[in-house]
Amino acid sequence: MKLIECPRDAMQGIPNFIDTAIKAAYINQLAHVGFDTIDFGSFVSPKAIPQMRDTAEVLELLDLHDTESKLLAIVANVRGAEDALQFEEIDYLGFPLSISETFQKRNTNASITEALKTVEEIQNRCEVKGKALVTYLSMGFGNPYGDPYSPELVAEFVEKLDELGIKIISLSDTIGSASPALITELFEVQIPSFPHIEFGAHLHSRKEDVSAKVKAGVEAGCTRFDGALNGFGGCPMAKDDLVGNMATEQMIETLEGLGYDLGLNKAELQEAMKLTSFVFDQ
Repeated sequence: MKLIECPRDAMQGIPNFIDTAIKAAYINQLAHVGFDTIDFGSFVSPKAIPQMRDTAEVLELLDLHDTESKLLAIVANVRGAEDALQFEEIDYLGFPLSISETFQKRNTNASITEALKTVEEIQNRCEVKGKALVTYLSMGFGNPYGDPYSPELVAEFVEKLDELGIKIISLSDTIGSASPALITELFEVQIPSFPHIEFGAHLHSRKEDVSAKVKAGVEAGCTRFDGALNGFGGCPMAKDDLVGNMATEQMIETLEGLGYDLGLNKAELQEAMKLTSFVFDQ
């Protein structure tokens, strides 16, 4: 079972700039907890996401010597990928590919067809550099724009990504609309159909729904979950402040209740929880 902690997603929508040193201190603390991967920053336009304009500077302040946690950075185009690939410390690049044409244009200023070409180019560059590309299928559980959506459409996107050699695909519920039944349905279909692909769940949720969504994913065979401590973050499109990222501490409680040993340092986790109020109360 892999937990991916996402301070980048938690921070990116905060309007007041969080000091670079504070970001780095928080990520360093997270690195001591024992998460499989930390989604720590993004190499995107500072005009689009001002909060992430210091990702390279944050990286310079990270102390990664005593941690096995890997680092993931989000990119939105080939230029961002090239910037991220310069850093040996980064293990994964993440790219948001949307099933919704409207959201793809809003998120990366490109059509789905153009975005798929970008995925192919980034995948090729990652292979040369020995990195892995995580492709997020955003709006993977539906969209609010009236764009076409169905589980069959999700399968078509997965097949296209498989043809490009993508090995990690994270189904993303950008607006917190996924029901446990739909979560189970998607993973029960995709995981057996593409056993060579690692499927993850990047879900947004109200806190009271986190446990049911995690259980739905686990029952369908998902072993990779993204979250953020205290459920910070979320998509501005949701227009609901209560729909943030999946609260990591709740996911931990649920997964341990199901019998999983996550290998986390609980003392370091408590220290990270204490830091959240300082980091996010800006």
